[in-house]
This record gives sequence, C-alpha cells and structure tokens, in this order.
Amino acid sequence: MGLVSMLRAMVLILPLPFLLKWFRYCHANVLSHSYCLYQEVMKMACSDITVHSIYGLFTKLFQMGLDSLLIFLSYVMILKTVLSIASHEECLRALNTCVSHLCALLLFYTPEISLSVIHRFGKGSSPLLQILLGYMALLLPPLMNPIVYSVRCKHLRVRIIRVFIK
Repeated sequence: MGLVSMLRAMVLILPLPFLLKWFRYCHANVLSHSYCLYQEVMKMACSDITVHSIYGLFTKLFQMGLDSLLIFLSYVMILKTVLSIASHEECLRALNTCVSHLCALLLFYTPEISLSVIHRFGKGSSPLLQILLGYMALLLPPLMNPIVYSVRCKHLRVRIIRVFIK
C-alpha cells in the first residue's frame, strides 16, 4: 500500500514543477504564502493557465477521491468484520474509533479542498482568506489530530473540558 501511495504521488505531483517551468512569468515574484503553493505560482504567469488549473484541480480531486474511496472501502471491511464477531460493547468502541478517524480526515481534507477551489475559482476573494486557508490546510490537521483522538479517552476528555470551562 505504501508503494502504491508513493507511486500515485509521484505520477500526479511530480509533473507539476515541470509544467510550471514552461510558463512565461511577468508578474512580481512575490508569494502570499510562506511556502510555495502551485496555484500561487500559476497566478504569476502571463501564459494561459487554464489547462494547468484544470490539471491541478483534477489531481487534487483524484487524489482525495481515491483516498476517500479506499478509506470508505477499508471502513466497510472493518465494520463488517467487527459487527460479525464482536459483542455490543466492542461494536460501539469500533464505531467510536471510526468516527474519530472520519473527523480527522475531515479536518485534513476540508481546508485543502477549500483552498484549492478558492485559488481556482474565487477571483474576487480576499487574499487574507486565501492566506488563512493556506495556513489552516498546513497547520490544522497536525494540531487537531491529537485532540480528536484524545477526546475518545475519558480521562483526557474530562481534563480538556476543565481547561475550556475555566
């Protein structure tokens, strides 16, 4: 699975820098993000970027769609196995774990998809919104992932609630 994942990333993402090389750039070479974002570099080009924009959106949606499909299929297999052999309490624990995983996935995909769509179709959107979504896509998943999984633990959940109630 790891090899397939690496191969998929190389096939879809590796062409992007080479595609950017063919552009003619005439705008200021100032990026609004602190990291190099493909959509941001495309906006600096004077050439027609329609094909590249569609390719970038296709790769993003294909990656996330394929990931979502594979994750869905794995959850179906897990739930089918758990529900057929486990007790009622174990089924609830398995469902609780699946819900935590799905929340973590939503935290990962939502800002990334939003950023990609806004960069391509939100011509009149605020640059501040684009920067904010860029940082959310970069920082939100690793920051929120431990919180999502720690909420499942009763002892940690009580302590987190106490912090926010004070």
